[in-house]
Amino acid sequence: MLKNLGALGIAGIVILLAGIGLIASQNLLIAAGMALIVAGLGLVVKSLISGMLQNFGMF
Repeated sequence: MLKNLGALGIAGIVILLAGIGLIASQNLLIAAGMALIVAGLGLVVKSLISGMLQNFGMF
């Protein structure tokens, strides 16, 4: 999976985790909520892209 992301994708994940860690150092409940939001958004984007690729017959 990391091979497909590239350097920019890996940097994005590191920045995302650092941001959630920074929030968690202040309030764990808010950090957990933000992590769930990011995970949900990722699932929605993956679903949209998969559906689009299926419409084009590529997946």
